[in-house]
Amino acid sequence: MMTKETLLTNWHFMRWLRLGMGIYAAVVALQLHDPLSGFIAALFLLQAVTNTGCCGASGCAIPISKKSLSETEKSNFEEVK
Repeated sequence: MMTKETLLTNWHFMRWLRLGMGIYAAVVALQLHDPLSGFIAALFLLQAVTNTGCCGASGCAIPISKKSLSETEKSNFEEVK
């Protein structure tokens, strides 16, 4: 469920770009009576409002490693002649 905080915070460049593209596609869809442009507009506007992309919110981000530095194993190297 969408909260007010999700809608009003974290507006970054891609979110503004999706909003602009959605509004532009909606205007074109209304002017040309084109249902495909209307579908594309709805998709972009939905992504802008919910802060999702094709992969979901931060779906393509690299996961943060939970290992601390003390847990890492030390490598043993042997000299080969």
